[in-house]
Amino acid sequence: MAASRGNDKERAATKPLDEIEREIASNTRAYVVGPYLQKRGVALDSNQRSFAARLDEAVGLAAAIDLTVVEPVQVLLTALRPATYLGKGKVDELAERIKIEEIGLVVMDCALSPVQQRNLEKAFGCKVIDRTGLILEIFGRRARTKEGALQVELAHLNYQKSRLVRSWTHLERQRGGFGFLGGPGETQIEADRRIIQERMTKIERDLEAVKRTRALHRASRKRVPYPIVALVGYTNAGKSTLFNRLTSAEVLAQDMLFATLDPTARAIKLPHGARIMLSDTVGFISDLPTQLVAAFRATLEDAIEADVLLHVRDVSHEDTQAQAADVQSILRDLGINPDDARRVIEVWNKADLLDEAERARQLEVAEHRPEEARPVLVSALTGEGIDRLTRAIEARIALTRPVYVLSLAPGDGKSLAWLHANGEILSRKDAEDGGLTLAVRLPPEREGAFTARFPEAARQS
Repeated sequence: MAASRGNDKERAATKPLDEIEREIASNTRAYVVGPYLQKRGVALDSNQRSFAARLDEAVGLAAAIDLTVVEPVQVLLTALRPATYLGKGKVDELAERIKIEEIGLVVMDCALSPVQQRNLEKAFGCKVIDRTGLILEIFGRRARTKEGALQVELAHLNYQKSRLVRSWTHLERQRGGFGFLGGPGETQIEADRRIIQERMTKIERDLEAVKRTRALHRASRKRVPYPIVALVGYTNAGKSTLFNRLTSAEVLAQDMLFATLDPTARAIKLPHGARIMLSDTVGFISDLPTQLVAAFRATLEDAIEADVLLHVRDVSHEDTQAQAADVQSILRDLGINPDDARRVIEVWNKADLLDEAERARQLEVAEHRPEEARPVLVSALTGEGIDRLTRAIEARIALTRPVYVLSLAPGDGKSLAWLHANGEILSRKDAEDGGLTLAVRLPPEREGAFTARFPEAARQS
């Protein structure tokens, strides 16, 4: 019997951390509470998203970390209470239901102050986390690169500094994930603020080193004259599926919120020969906490510096317009103009989920947009519309890159090699004497070196 118990402990000790976290979560009965403030009786948020859709999204967030959601509860408020966010009557009603259902965790789809969180925990007799805490937990589970893990931990520490920390896992395990549920061997004590601050200072130093390394990688990429095309969009809009379709890569692509957290980049060749660097990014979401936008700015640098942005939208979703507004708001926060048609292409994804009438309507809407700002209707899953998308990408790249026509003398292999290494050869005509006439597209940073080396080249208008 003792040997059997010993074997069980040994098996538990050898389990991967993710598996342990999933088991903890699946055994945690949770309520997801959507406390939404009605204005003049209208059940819509500032982006015209229905409260029912917001609550569905919150349930999806909870499912992303495998919580067992017993029931989603929508609470419509006429005013917010400073002490508990909810009114006393609703707090008492929920406390009774939580006791009967043996709920271990309540997720509040709002931003709670530390006082409100503590008061609700006392009233409910269980752990309470808000939307920010839940998103941090998801980020902690999803981050895979060193930078992603450090960014999550820094944001989580910053969030927890002002809160009662009963079971702080990062100090022990050096990564995110289930800070709210606790882990093996953790004690229910409040974390020492000085220890947290020291850890934050160390992470900031480590992040600077990681950022320098990423900057070197970006600098080396810039020496390869490939335009950067970045996928951005609301979480679960299908960015990773589209990335896989365009690159034939095997990036995690699941029907799950925040399936992708760390940036992935691949060099691909477009149909007319142009090579691009395609980058997948973390999905955006409504009410993304400001500290997370700041913490993940480094992972969004590919988007910030991209020549072309593909704003991927799930047009089959009932709240596609509100989701688009959220993405555009975050892009503006990052210093990107989402209305810049020369740089941003709207990709209307999941056409396979539309019926024929709705597909025809979407195509008609797209056709009525100005050609330079026309959205592209695609299905990343089936491949529908991908050829139109690649043509649109090529057209946008052509707008931002100068094209020169030049002639090379017979046998000038050195110049030809330089052009291949530093530009993109669009056309080539071979003369009978071995000379060449070339049309070359250049990245802006190579134009000076090109004109110095080939002063006789003529720029095309």
